[in-house]
Order: sequence, then structure tokens, then C-alpha cells
Amino acid sequence: MPGVKTNERPGTRAVLRHSRVSAYKVRQVLDLIRGQDVDRAAETLALTEREAARIVGKLLHSAVTNAVHNDGLDAEDLYVSACFADEGATLKRWRPRARGRATRIRKRTSHVTIIVSRMPDERIARRRAQRAAAGSQRSRRVAGSRRRQARAEEAATTGRTEAEAEPTTEADELEEFDQGDEGADVDDLVDDEDDTHDDTGDGVEDDVDDEADDDNAGDDDAGDDDAGDDDADAGDEEDS
Repeated sequence: MPGVKTNERPGTRAVLRHSRVSAYKVRQVLDLIRGQDVDRAAETLALTEREAARIVGKLLHSAVTNAVHNDGLDAEDLYVSACFADEGATLKRWRPRARGRATRIRKRTSHVTIIVSRMPDERIARRRAQRAAAGSQRSRRVAGSRRRQARAEEAATTGRTEAEAEPTTEADELEEFDQGDEGADVDDLVDDEDDTHDDTGDGVEDDVDDEADDDNAGDDDAGDDDAGDDDADAGDEEDS
């Protein structure tokens, strides 16, 4: 079954005819934005270092404008549903060469078409949820940085340290409470590690003391043996 014809594809389109660039070069740029959101496609074209990207960027802007003004669509809900480039008329020119000959120069042209359509509802909902999540994270980061800056300024004006500054809102109190719990857990872990090191050190010292006692006991026994030998020698001399 044949697909939808080129001129029957749904959506809002913009067409550029007789563009002075070959269709081969334009197709390489169109492959970068096919199926992308309008915002993402515009960013891609702005960062592409090709002359065809500038032409396609203007055509994309025209297609979005047609969709907004003619069809009443929202620009944020549009995406590039189709884009293609057809070959146009070729201009023949001649260039002189050696021995009186001439070489043909072919100046290609193309017809570029971009079609934008409204994204499906599921894709729009997912995109809005991602933007909302990113916005909430950014707002939390900004609020946190402003609170820290306010505390630093308050500490500088009152002469107190930043840790002694009072929280200004309930959210600040909750944040400090959570940080306090985390700090307590870390301190407990450090204390446990110190206790472990202390116990280990005590055990090593006890072992060293035991070895020293054993050495002293061995020396005392050796001394007793020497004393016994001296007594035995003295007895022998008396008998003789």
C-alpha cells in the first residue's frame, strides 16, 4: 500500500523554491532536525556550521509562524513532522580550459519543504512535566542560595557566625533540622571509630604488657638457676 503523498502530508508547511544550494547539501542538514521539537531544531540549526543550516533555519521559522498565525497552534507544541528537499532547475555555465576547450559548470538549485505539526498529547504532557520538574529544581536552588546569602549578610551585620544565625522561615528550620540529624549521624560514626581505635590500642598495650611480664619472669627464673649453681659450687668446696 503506498504511503501518504508528499503534497498530502498533514501539518503546516513552508516551501522555499529555487534555492541556490544543491539538494544533497540541504538533505544533510534536514536529517538533523527531522522529528525534533521546534525549539530543539532551532538550536541545532543555530549551532550547525553550514550555509544550508542558515537557509533551513529561516524556513523553519516561517513554518512555525504560519502554524501560529494561520492555524492558531501553540509554538511550544510543534515539532518537525516532515522535511525534504527536491532538485530544482540546474543552471548551465561554461568555463574556458586549455587548447580552446570549454568545461560545463552545473549550478544546482533545490526546492526545500518543512512541515510542522502538533505533538501528540502524551508527548506534550511528558514535555511539560519535565519542564516543571526542571523549573522546581532551579527554584529550590535559587531559594537556597538566597537564604544562605541572607544568613551571611545577617552574620556580617550582627557579628555572629553564620551557624548562629536564626532561620527565617519554617522551610529553613526543617532544612536545618535535617542537616542537624545528618551531622549527628556523622559525629556518632566518628565517635564509634574512635572507640574502636581506642579498644584496639588497649588490646595491643595489654599484649605488650603481658609479653614484658613473661620476659621478666623468665629473667627471674634464670637468676634463680644461677643462684642455685653458685650454692652447689660453694658446697663442693666446703666438702673438699
